[in-house]
Amino acid sequence: MNTLTRPTAAGAAPSVWRALRPYRAELLAELRRAWRSPSFVLPSLLFPVLFYLLFGVLLGRGHAPVYLLATYCVFGAMAPSLFGFGVQLALDREGGLLTLKRALPLPAAAPLLARLAMALLFAVLIAAMLMAVACLFGGVQLQAVQVLQLLVVAAFAALPLGSIGLLIGSHVGASAAPAIVNLVYLPLALLSGLWLPLSALPTVFSTMAPLWPTWHLAQLALPILGQPARGGTVGHLLVLLGVSAVALLLARRRLRRVG
Repeated sequence: MNTLTRPTAAGAAPSVWRALRPYRAELLAELRRAWRSPSFVLPSLLFPVLFYLLFGVLLGRGHAPVYLLATYCVFGAMAPSLFGFGVQLALDREGGLLTLKRALPLPAAAPLLARLAMALLFAVLIAAMLMAVACLFGGVQLQAVQVLQLLVVAAFAALPLGSIGLLIGSHVGASAAPAIVNLVYLPLALLSGLWLPLSALPTVFSTMAPLWPTWHLAQLALPILGQPARGGTVGHLLVLLGVSAVALLLARRRLRRVG
């Protein structure tokens, strides 16, 4: 019995590795393309960190370093997710790369999952940089479980934000995509309380905040550092998963129509 089982188990590993090979190749290609574009990498990595240093450390008072650490972990995930999906997908569509990949013997989900993994890696790296800056210069003390939880929230943020970016990239052209993404990127950060608490803004901003997915992400991050938040974790997760599902379905429908 054992002699029959061992070859089967031994043969399963290579077959799984072969099945994962296209996904690994797509991920490596996405990472190479991203790192060879300094205009994408440097702003994505440095913009949240420099802003946190300015508003959270140099100008921050009281709980500002702690509050902004939580919200900037969400903010840091926005650029790689929105621009990585939205702008790059529009460029791939107009350049014919998307059509070429459809013609290749490649799993249909491989390019999407590779781009999602790339956004996730960027989000986690930015969150780690923010936490290092907060501990070194902001006087923030973090426990290991808090570090892990913030990294999980930052990684999860890539899903709804990447889905929104995919929706934008599937509907607009390459020339319009950067402007449209910026129209989403900057207002979402402000309206969700990522740059400063919503209590410092007029009441209408707090009333409208549950409309924005980034606000729900912030409400997941704030309690990790002991900051007040609205709503329950399950409710925020359901909203974010719902936004992701709707955006992905609309993007898929659009890509099928134009493809």
